[in-house]
Amino acid sequence: MAMTKNIVLLFSLLLFHNLSYTQTQPWQGKFEPIDNMISPPNTYRTASGAPGKAYWQQRADYKIKAALDESNNTITGEETITYYNNSPDDLRYLWIQLEQNVNRKGNEDFGSFFNNIKDSITARQMQFLTRAIDFPAGYTIKYIKDINGNSMKSMVNNTMMKVLLKEPLKSGSSLSFSIAWSYPITDRSMFFLSREGYEYFPEDDNTVYLIAHWFPRMAVYNDTEGWQNQQFQRLGEFALEFGDYSVEITVPEDHIIASTGSLLNSDDVLTRTQQNRLKEAGRSFDKPVMIVTKDEAENNEKTKSAKQKTWKFNATNVRDFAFASSRKFLWDAQAVKLPSNTVMAMSFYPKEGLPVWQEESTKAIKNALEVYSDATFDYPYPVAISVNTSNIGMEFPMISFNGGRPKNGRISDAAKQGMIGTIVHEVGHNWFPMIVSSDERKWMWMDEGLNTFLHQRTIAERYPGFSSTTPQTIVPFMSGDKNILRPIMTTSDNELLTQFGNNFYMKPTVGLQMLRNSIVGRELFDQAFKEYANRWKFKHPNPADLFRTLEDASAVDLDWFYRGWFFTTDNVDMELTDVKWYKVNEEEFNNKDQKKTIKLKIEGENSGEKAKDFSSGPEAITMTSTPDASYGGYLSRMDEPELRKQISGKNIYEVSIKNVGGLVMPVTIEWIYTDGSNEIDTLPAEIWRRNEYEIKKTFVKEKEVSKVNLDPNFEFADTDMKNNTFPKAETPSEFDEFKAKKTTN
Repeated sequence: MAMTKNIVLLFSLLLFHNLSYTQTQPWQGKFEPIDNMISPPNTYRTASGAPGKAYWQQRADYKIKAALDESNNTITGEETITYYNNSPDDLRYLWIQLEQNVNRKGNEDFGSFFNNIKDSITARQMQFLTRAIDFPAGYTIKYIKDINGNSMKSMVNNTMMKVLLKEPLKSGSSLSFSIAWSYPITDRSMFFLSREGYEYFPEDDNTVYLIAHWFPRMAVYNDTEGWQNQQFQRLGEFALEFGDYSVEITVPEDHIIASTGSLLNSDDVLTRTQQNRLKEAGRSFDKPVMIVTKDEAENNEKTKSAKQKTWKFNATNVRDFAFASSRKFLWDAQAVKLPSNTVMAMSFYPKEGLPVWQEESTKAIKNALEVYSDATFDYPYPVAISVNTSNIGMEFPMISFNGGRPKNGRISDAAKQGMIGTIVHEVGHNWFPMIVSSDERKWMWMDEGLNTFLHQRTIAERYPGFSSTTPQTIVPFMSGDKNILRPIMTTSDNELLTQFGNNFYMKPTVGLQMLRNSIVGRELFDQAFKEYANRWKFKHPNPADLFRTLEDASAVDLDWFYRGWFFTTDNVDMELTDVKWYKVNEEEFNNKDQKKTIKLKIEGENSGEKAKDFSSGPEAITMTSTPDASYGGYLSRMDEPELRKQISGKNIYEVSIKNVGGLVMPVTIEWIYTDGSNEIDTLPAEIWRRNEYEIKKTFVKEKEVSKVNLDPNFEFADTDMKNNTFPKAETPSEFDEFKAKKTTN
């Protein structure tokens, strides 16, 4: 359309004004929407980030009977799976996970990640690299039968088994079939970072069994990729369907079992005294009650019963089932009151865990249950269990296996903090991903990152004396070699073992901390995060669902943040390149308010060269009257004498900041005045929209400034704080540092 004279004039003025702000480097679209980087919305997953009206997910119920043979460390089981096809598709075959097969020789082991032979190597490292001492591992499938007892055809591809159906499983229908199987339980010490298996205690010739990844389980079939039949390669963990479990576990008579679910036959497996103690624990909200004491556990260790007993459990609406079994276990329990229900917090540990496990484990469970419930939704299950083991932390619904043991009854403060942090973290996994059921096999950060965020919040709130993650934590990682760094949006098994802790745990945590504390604000972010958790509890969210929900529930555009923090390896490095100090050069004018003429004096004037500090005083600005043409068609005029009055004597500072690291963030500026006081201004990240590489911003201050700092509270993980001040801080030379060190010595 034709441009009016006013628009032409405005365009000309803007063009002239913006010449000095032109971005001279390639535009990277840092504030463009990420729509083309995430899955598009559809009838199953809406543009708001919520499940759509047509959202569906499959379901699998399990009835399992299993027996643990301590004499040869094997487990044998039979299970009936009832699979519900809630998808709109007819299925001609099913995929079953056989994760124990990953332990067979030839599969990638964590030990092989460090495949660098040296001239000196330990025997255990050699075993990790070569598996010279071989051992049996993996499933023996005895049969697969339909509901009528007829054999079903199957094909095993490493950790996945394809079950062929004679007739397609129609949309909206269900299918029941049975599998009989067995496998040798592996020695955890034979693997690096083993998640399950047995731990042998030679001193008393006893064993603790951590039984997980233990029964053939249905793979996920969903709306975004069909069958999630990606092979289990250890790093990417779970993708599982929800269902109800009825499980019977036969073990030696003197064993104690800690398990997912509710114990159904306590009369059969617990003594009358233990049953009474358990009832007492259900009323004890202030401290744990010992269900199995140290003396009782030590008596169990001395004699190995040849008899067996069967423990019966059920679990409703869970996506997995795990248990631990040993005659070595001490057991304590305490009730935890949440707004909508009461949960039993329980700890199981061998005597080697004393005294710290008796003192701290159940307390840590309670703290996690309370903080996580407040941040998301009340823990919905009847029990939350922590089992002591060596070296790891590993999560399953209602139960976790957690490392951390004293030596000779003593534990360092650092080890104690690590133990408590592990328990909080693994209990927290009940929310992410055991209930908010993201695909860990594909996106590890969606459970580990979100869980670590709340784990660190729990530590900060309940253990304020402990160290916890802050933006500074991630600086060394983000300052690393960009040739090997990978974005958070990297699938689980494709990350380097040396980096996945930082990239999938710490970097998402710090990102969420930034959103909560410095970008969105606590109240609004907490409500949005809770919205995500409640929208997707007992469902399968994807990254796009999280990204969209946080924006939908906060009305804050965060695509710029997602793009930089999750999809790139850019880092935050803002450089405060210059601060110019000005005052208006005021001519004589009539002050109508005071009815007198005043003359304002210019304090000083820089030489024209770039100032290194404020010592040469302000530069002068000549402020002229506005010509009528600048007003275009407006007939009204600004009260220029009032403007002169308001700006009179004020200090005007122009701040120039470069984006060196590439990652845009809000800008926090600290002003330190000559009288010793200070003030903070915050600019939103959107200030980088017009120029992604350099910005200028003008401030008017009553007081004179002696120093300016960027990010004074270290909110944004700036990787180089040495370029964040004006005047520039003097950096001592290597010779000066050497001389100072020598003098000190």
